[in-house]
Amino acid sequence: MDVAFQMRGAGQVVIVDAAATGAAPGTVFQVPGAELAELPPLQGLHTHSFRWDHAIAFARWALGDDCPTDITVFLIEAQCVDFGADLSEPVQAGMDAVIERIEADYFAPLRPPGADDVSVEFSADGDLRLDSALAASRFPSDAVAAVLRGDDLWLIPLRGPRSGGLLLKQRNPKGDRSVLVREVLQGRSVAGPRSASWDDQQKALCIALGVPPESRR
Repeated sequence: MDVAFQMRGAGQVVIVDAAATGAAPGTVFQVPGAELAELPPLQGLHTHSFRWDHAIAFARWALGDDCPTDITVFLIEAQCVDFGADLSEPVQAGMDAVIERIEADYFAPLRPPGADDVSVEFSADGDLRLDSALAASRFPSDAVAAVLRGDDLWLIPLRGPRSGGLLLKQRNPKGDRSVLVREVLQGRSVAGPRSASWDDQQKALCIALGVPPESRR
């Protein structure tokens, strides 16, 4: 039921749920819009049997005109529904496919375009500072991995905090971010601005630690 109330006033809603149709575990289904128009009745419904279609039906009843009309549902065939069971490999693969689809179709268009060549700044304390546009376009989850390769520092976006790595912290209301990379730098003194470029093949930001931009003029 909480899902129904969280839908209030949203422009778009994407629901991801498990399915038990007998298909191979990890199979992904996208529910056709016609099925969303024919939802089950709410009479006699118990909270323990509340499914995605009940959530939509309840939202339409409870929210009225505030219920979104643009709703997409992805269902992933489950392999095991035992309490506390981990995701199986095929179901995890299905989840990954849905995440990539949602990222490409729903999140990516909302983000500002990221420039290929940018500038970042290191503080004397070992903080790496990114402006808000760079952080939003390239590191939307605020979770990153930092890897030193020769004279370059690579900043790799992760899916979220559960993936481990480092967290970008918001520095100001504008949305600029910073992350402590002092240990990754292994004692290098790199305070000041540095040139960086986005590598599409590596899907990572490459920061040149060698010569500062102003020294090249």
